[in-house]
This record gives sequence, structure tokens and C-alpha cells, in this order.
Amino acid sequence: MIKILPFLLFIVFTFNIFGQEPKAAVVHPVAVEEIYLAKDDGKGKAGDVAESFQTNDIPIHCIVQLDSMNPATVKMNFVAVAVKGVKAETKVVTVSYKTNGKQNRVSFTGKPDGVWTAGSYRIDVFLDDKLAQSKTFEIKESTALPVAANAFQSPKTAKPKPGKRPRKN
Repeated sequence: MIKILPFLLFIVFTFNIFGQEPKAAVVHPVAVEEIYLAKDDGKGKAGDVAESFQTNDIPIHCIVQLDSMNPATVKMNFVAVAVKGVKAETKVVTVSYKTNGKQNRVSFTGKPDGVWTAGSYRIDVFLDDKLAQSKTFEIKESTALPVAANAFQSPKTAKPKPGKRPRKN
């Protein structure tokens, strides 16, 4: 009996070990490390980082740097805070993107139909439907002078006069 007891204890402890549920992998929530805004580089990519823009800066790029590569749904609301002719807190652009676990940076762009209206705006960034961070900025009236339409037209040249027609004999 004494020889069987260690064997029985071994079997009981073995079943307890195999019967335990595996521990679930701990997934830390994703957070926003940094948000920055940028002007367009002229090729559709984010160029120089900016804190304010002009009405003709189209599009405006919003880059969201995440603190990890864990999958998350990142949403950006481009909000009009104090813009003439626009109700306060109106969402101008809303874009959402789901990361796949292989990236920690998301780029959004916002552009109007035409040019921006000068005023105060805010970017709200949500992670998995929770507000993560906001950034306010200004869009100012453009200081660029309008280009005259005729500056790009070639000067008119006189039409050549038709030559004399040969006579038939």
C-alpha cells in the first residue's frame, strides 16, 4: 500500500496540472504617444509639422503615433470649434482606421470642398471608441496674393494674312 500511495499522488497531481486553464496573454491597451499636424509636401504626403495653417493648405495631415503595435481602432474627428458660418462643435471630417498589429502610426488627411474657412479647429483622436487625445489649431486667412488669370495666358499673336491664290489659266 505504501508503494501505491506515491503513484496515486503522482497521478492526482498530474491531472491537476493538465486540468489547469492556460493563462490568457495579457494585452495592454494602446495609447496615443503623440499627435502632430503637418502641411502637405506637394506630393500627397505629410510635409512640415505645423501648429497653424492657411485657408489654402490642402490637405491637412494628422499623424497619430501610438505607444504600441497592438491592434486598435483609431478614429479622428476634425471639429470646427469657432468658425464663422459653422455651428460650434460641427464635425468637418471623420475618419476611422483599424490597425493590424504591425503598425504604430496612423496618418489621416482632411480637406474641404474648395478652401478651408478661417477659424479655430480641433482634432479629436479616439482609440477603441474612447477619447484618447485632442489637439487644437488655427486656420488663418491665406496671405497669398491671387494670381491674375492672364498671367498664364500666352499673348495673342496676329493671324497671318492669307496669301494670293494662284490664277488658273
